[in-house]
Amino acid sequence: MEHNHVHGEDAEEFASGKKFILSIAITAITLAAEVVGGILTHSLALLSDAAHVFLDIFALALSYGAVRLAMRAPNSQHSFGFKRMKVIAAFINGSTLLIMAFEILLEALKRFSNPVEVLAGPMLIIAAIGLVSNLLVALVLKGHDHEDLNARAAFLHVIGDALSSVGVIVAGLLIMLTGLTWLDPLASILIVAMLLFQSIRVLKSAIHILNEGNPDGAASDEVRTKLETLPAVKDAHDIHVWTIEPGYRVLSAHIVVDDMAVSATAPIANGIKAMLHDSFDIEHATLQFECSPCGQDCQDPDCDKARHAEHRHDDDHGHEHGDRYHSVDTAHDRIEAHPS
Repeated sequence: MEHNHVHGEDAEEFASGKKFILSIAITAITLAAEVVGGILTHSLALLSDAAHVFLDIFALALSYGAVRLAMRAPNSQHSFGFKRMKVIAAFINGSTLLIMAFEILLEALKRFSNPVEVLAGPMLIIAAIGLVSNLLVALVLKGHDHEDLNARAAFLHVIGDALSSVGVIVAGLLIMLTGLTWLDPLASILIVAMLLFQSIRVLKSAIHILNEGNPDGAASDEVRTKLETLPAVKDAHDIHVWTIEPGYRVLSAHIVVDDMAVSATAPIANGIKAMLHDSFDIEHATLQFECSPCGQDCQDPDCDKARHAEHRHDDDHGHEHGDRYHSVDTAHDRIEAHPS
């Protein structure tokens, strides 16, 4: 059974790799056409679209490399394996989108001040070829799991480029009809707006995961409330929920139960893990069972207040004992100094 499972994973990896490689090949052809066409037609919109196509190739290659790394088995130094590589790849892809958007914006603003004649006909034809190419790549990648941030970032690159091609086509048509060449940099600015939206969206998700934020629908308070509805659970605290990669959620928590043998907590643990999986899609849970709250959960401000109050009480109690011990020692000295 295990042998068949391994071969199944290999077949899935091979199929995924073929999709990425085919997408990269199609996109590379588009890039060459748009660079040559942009130079010949003096179209900034076409060149900006070509820059986005280059980022598509980079995004696809990076995503493919991240998938291959993520499939490596965990080891003693990386207990969760390399699943986070896909999130890091998504962060890099989002960052490159953001940088490219600002570069295109600066060039577009320069074109408004210094307009350049644009050959709308060839620009239109090449942009149409780019649009068809982008749609083909989108169809190739459509089967990817869109919960995967890495795959979603690569897919957004391609969809964004398809929309950019639409913008170039519209600008080309309007330039042919009106002769207004400033429509070319205007189309570039619209492309920039779309790139900014995509990049910020991807970066927000990637940073949230890398910063160990709670997954959507699995906030610590919500998990705690659900845990404390279970019959054997008296209290739940020190709860941490985070995401290794989209679709793989983990949790650690302290669970207060009645005093019992460790072996007796096994059925409770199984029930908790089943609930966490069914209610919050949590795949991996580490539970620490206790007979009374340990006081480690400091998410509630009242917890800190109670801890400080207890600390002051201990200090006052210690000073009281210290004064009493000092009084006894002083009396003893007086007795020894004045023997009867």
